[in-house]
Amino acid sequence: MKKQLLLLSLLIALSSSCVHQRDLITFRQAQFPTQPEAILNSLELKIQPEDLLQITVHSFDKLAASPYNLTDGNSSQGGNMMQQSSGTVGQTSNQLELFLGYFVDREGYIDFPVLGRIQVGGLTLVEAKQKILTLLLPQLTDAVVNMRFLNFKITITGEVNRPGIIRLSNQRVTILEALGHGGDFTPYANRTNVLLIREKDGQRTYTRIDLTKADLFTSPYFYLQQNDVLYVEPIQAKVATVADPFSRAISYSSGLLAIITLIITLTR
Repeated sequence: MKKQLLLLSLLIALSSSCVHQRDLITFRQAQFPTQPEAILNSLELKIQPEDLLQITVHSFDKLAASPYNLTDGNSSQGGNMMQQSSGTVGQTSNQLELFLGYFVDREGYIDFPVLGRIQVGGLTLVEAKQKILTLLLPQLTDAVVNMRFLNFKITITGEVNRPGIIRLSNQRVTILEALGHGGDFTPYANRTNVLLIREKDGQRTYTRIDLTKADLFTSPYFYLQQNDVLYVEPIQAKVATVADPFSRAISYSSGLLAIITLIITLTR
């Protein structure tokens, strides 16, 4: 009986500091359907205050369209447009794009060349494009408007291999794609309790997401929105890896002593 209790205590002590194989499996509790299912939780992003938009106007008559596009010659848009700085030698193309973007103010307006202030907050890109196109039609009958987000970014931190800010060009990004951009989980990631922080319409929400279950795919949080923040917390086994050297030495010595004691007891 003493040997059995000692063996049980040793196994518990050793297992408490280990990363189990089940902790490394995403969707380990998932039961996926065998037939294709309709995507019902897909969302179309809406323009929010402090978004940065790239808007270009095209026409067969390039000269007629030029007043409606931001260039070095007509890039003064008051306080709502990012100004292009003089001494910007060596800037990347992405940085230059940011200087030529339209900033959405707190009331949801942008300052557009010739047309003036236009409210786009709360609209999708398709709706905003159509609104600008309608305003242009009296002057440009063949106008084509292109629009995209310049500041679509996701922040991912915690137990991922490459934490940081991820800037994306597409509007439809899933939580799995964001984790892929972050280099996937570390071995110490807690897949059952990922925190999603979202700001929308002047409010901040905090949502816990379990990545071991299949209902993630039907969740309203499966598709991310601009400026979302993902935090992946560590599992308990992470504690041993960040303990101070003295604590680690005690932990390792205790484990070794337990093994030696077990061997001596079993050989008696």
